[in-house]
Amino acid sequence: MNSGKVLLGVLAGVAAGAFLGILFAPDKGANTRKKIISKGDDFADGLKEKFNEFLNQMEDKYSEVKDNAEELVESGKAKFQDAKMDLKNQVNEKVGQLAQNNNH
Repeated sequence: MNSGKVLLGVLAGVAAGAFLGILFAPDKGANTRKKIISKGDDFADGLKEKFNEFLNQMEDKYSEVKDNAEELVESGKAKFQDAKMDLKNQVNEKVGQLAQNNNH
């Protein structure tokens, strides 16, 4: 997200520079207003595009984290089942040994 802030700062700087350049350029007021509106539209379009890219990246990260979490849960379930079976086998073995010792 740090790169997003840097990118937003760069875009804001470019927009501010373009705006100031238009304001101080020797031109008629009507032409200057048209240029400002045009540059504002360009800036808004660029910002919208960057925001959509950011959202797409966040969606990709969310999907990746979700998939990893699901894999971790499945792995944990499998390990739990294995441990449960091992414990059950050990208990059955001990019970069998105790039963043999009591029969002798």
